Amino acid sequence: MPTMSSTTPVTPDYEALVQQFDEFAAAEVAPRVQRMESSPHAVERDLALLMAEQGWFGATIPHQYGGMHAGHLAKTLMIQSVARASGAAGAVLQASQLPVSMIIHFGSDEQKAMLLPRISSGDTLLSIAVTEEETGSHVLGMETTARRDGSDWIIDGSKVHIGNSHIAHVHCVVARTASADRAGSRALTAFLVEHDRHGLTVEPHRPALGLHGFSFGKLTFDGVRIPETNVIGEVGDGKDIAYSSSILYGRPNLAAVSLGIHEAILECVVDFLEGRRRYNGTLADLPVLRDRIGAMKSRLMACRQLAHQAVHMLDHGQSCDGELINSKYLNHKWAVESGQDAMELHGAHALRTDYPLQRLWRDVQHTYSPAGTGEVQRQRLAETELGDPPIQWSERLAAKTSLFLATGTAA
Repeated sequence: MPTMSSTTPVTPDYEALVQQFDEFAAAEVAPRVQRMESSPHAVERDLALLMAEQGWFGATIPHQYGGMHAGHLAKTLMIQSVARASGAAGAVLQASQLPVSMIIHFGSDEQKAMLLPRISSGDTLLSIAVTEEETGSHVLGMETTARRDGSDWIIDGSKVHIGNSHIAHVHCVVARTASADRAGSRALTAFLVEHDRHGLTVEPHRPALGLHGFSFGKLTFDGVRIPETNVIGEVGDGKDIAYSSSILYGRPNLAAVSLGIHEAILECVVDFLEGRRRYNGTLADLPVLRDRIGAMKSRLMACRQLAHQAVHMLDHGQSCDGELINSKYLNHKWAVESGQDAMELHGAHALRTDYPLQRLWRDVQHTYSPAGTGEVQRQRLAETELGDPPIQWSERLAAKTSLFLATGTAA
């Protein structure tokens, strides 16, 4: 468990939750890692069901819908603990939380009443489908379309890199409903698409570099018909829904995955150096190696503070888009730097496929591109500094985001 300090927002009130998360990770996640690693072509389903049974997919869902109403800091600690044991399991957990933002912030009363209790109970798992093969993070350039047909909508196209693509029951899909030239930022709309709709195909799972067991595959839509009641928000809200979800959930969730992997990297290095005899002591006694460990520890402490403080502000209804963006950016960047240090400190030992460090190194590469690359994060920060700030979603949606504004106290 990470050390709590007087400067961290992780107060004693959260320590019982952290202990619960860590105990689950040790008992249920860690024993499955080797099986997941040895079967990269298989999708891990058992862990998703176990985490769903804990009610964790409803971490930010209000009590009135059966959710934990625990807030973004608790969600971050949860993902962090699980990712420390397995980056893939952390990815399953974070991806399940991302589309919840769409329903909480933009869903109709009927959609909330129908979906949020099922998510909270673990009966329904969601995915978010925005990215496309050719356009990547260029959301306004997407080519998947949705057109009206009487009182229904028909969706055609495809989406890629969809977290939990093979285990989700409902996909939150953003599609083009008007020409960008004519409608500009209002050209996109978000839809709920049930996994068993005729014309929807989940392409076979293909293993990636890391995160073995986590599915982030391709969805193909061939004349998928859905009713008007499946529109999320208003027609034309798609860009706002995608961007706000990415800022308020995507970036902090990915920061938490990076942070958990970062902690595991440092633990792995310390165990290795302390266990290797040299001269009259161990490798951990050599000043040159202690210097490298100190640098890794410094980065990890900064990453932890960035991640926790950003979501602490979010829970308190404060404007914090910049903090969320920076946390995602630096948590990945510094975890990779510590990973490189770890590989070098292990020498050839790091290259063994039966040793955990190579898994950690592969897994952390996956937190760079989702929710925007490092270049995208820096551009958003530059816009704020240069007097052209983007919409502050943490401020605009404060009433629905804050753990405290609506209730006065934390859950």
